[in-house]
Amino acid sequence: MAHDEIIDHYSALARAADAGRTVADCRQDAFVQGGFGAAGYDDLTVLPEGAVRASLGCGNPVAVADLRLGETVLDLGSGGGIDVLLSARRVGPSGTAYGVDASTDMLSLARRNAEQAGAANVEFLHGTIEAIPLPGHAVDVVISNCVINLSGDKAAVLAEAFRVLRPGGRFGVSDVVTAHVRDERARQRAEQRIGCAAGSLAVREYRDLLAAAGFVKIAITLTADHGDGVHSAIVQAVKPAIGPGLEIRPMREGDAAEVLAIYQAGLDTGQASFETTAPGWEGFTASRLPHLRYVAADSDSGEVLGWVAASAVSGRPVYAGVVEHSIYVHPGCQAHGIGRALLSAFIAAADDAGVWTIQSGVFGENAASLSLHQALGFRMVGTRERIGRHRGVWRDVLLIERRSVVIGA
Repeated sequence: MAHDEIIDHYSALARAADAGRTVADCRQDAFVQGGFGAAGYDDLTVLPEGAVRASLGCGNPVAVADLRLGETVLDLGSGGGIDVLLSARRVGPSGTAYGVDASTDMLSLARRNAEQAGAANVEFLHGTIEAIPLPGHAVDVVISNCVINLSGDKAAVLAEAFRVLRPGGRFGVSDVVTAHVRDERARQRAEQRIGCAAGSLAVREYRDLLAAAGFVKIAITLTADHGDGVHSAIVQAVKPAIGPGLEIRPMREGDAAEVLAIYQAGLDTGQASFETTAPGWEGFTASRLPHLRYVAADSDSGEVLGWVAASAVSGRPVYAGVVEHSIYVHPGCQAHGIGRALLSAFIAAADDAGVWTIQSGVFGENAASLSLHQALGFRMVGTRERIGRHRGVWRDVLLIERRSVVIGA
């Protein structure tokens, strides 16, 4: 289905629910057997009947989002409002629950359901999940219930979810995914049977798109099996945490000048590397992995205040999970927790990428770097004595590494 066709389809379902009919977005047998709609919830007695009738999801994202009092939550594709209303109860009067939907009929239905439920801490917004009508850093949690699979631009949806989340914010959705597909036509028939209009992502694709958006601690748990490799799933991830006014995100080409300036400032101290001059951007990017590179940036101005990146230690397959990393923080922003936040995010992303060893070499005189790495689980594994001359002085290099507690443990 095209985007407009999907909106028309769900608008018709909203009108049917408003007329008192229980609606289904897929064949009735698939709806019942797959646990779609209200079947995925434990207790719906607190909600208006109209919200329950219009439930079209494939799970219960509210149950896995770990919502807390006072938080702000956003439901992508909120439909008749069931997950927004349940979220509003979880976050309490001091919290807020937003819903965004492209169908004006669904929004009208949801607003009537909210009024009937007496929910004062909810707001339903008209818009698409590819261009969320909220500012950046506006919510603590993003949820969604079997909607992202409907989008024709899932990368944009996940990038928008990352944008509106505050640092440390959580992404917890129910969705349809594919795994272990043997027959592509059979998979497509299964998707049609359960109403997956735009096609589901493979588990690996979903993970890659979440990582590309900047998420870490990614987990995809398969739930209901709909046959032919198609599953309902719980998808969870986290936006890296950092102090107020800052954000950790993937490094972009547009960051080149600031990244290299910070690199040069570190080299100028004489304690960061044997190198004395930062390379050009082409050389920098060619020697580092295209993923596992992040910056800490000012949320308002976008100014880069620090970066971390990794290089492969060998092209041999046996070392596929071993990387060497570098981390640099702007000299005017050190001792503000930026390095710790960057390194923590990098470690989480490395686990997601299947890295089992992160290693580096540090001058013994670089006490701040050694202290940071030791605090985050790195250990010293040896010393390369008088390994090279730097500014006319023979220097020792301490070898440090961190073994993953997740990969290869």
